[in-house]
Amino acid sequence: MSEKHKLYDVIRKPVITEKATMASENGAVVFEVAMDANKPQIKEAVETLFGVKVKAVNTAITKGKTKRFRGRTGKRKDVKKAYVTLEEGSTIDVTTGL
Repeated sequence: MSEKHKLYDVIRKPVITEKATMASENGAVVFEVAMDANKPQIKEAVETLFGVKVKAVNTAITKGKTKRFRGRTGKRKDVKKAYVTLEEGSTIDVTTGL
């Protein structure tokens, strides 16, 4: 596997929610990342893929909810999110495709 494919395995997709939009006003971008990804890997992937300088990376794990579907109980997957704070002057436009 090429190096770029490994970086896209670390960063799954951008999170576009109301809370993520409020974070982007403070220079942060939110990504869904692999559960086994650590902060240095996330920082390297964002800097390489988007060509920006990262100031800080904060992570949060959201546990999957138990939901009912057609009378059966199921469980949503656990999700790890990374709040990536960028250096001054750096921006990532997540509304366009990668």
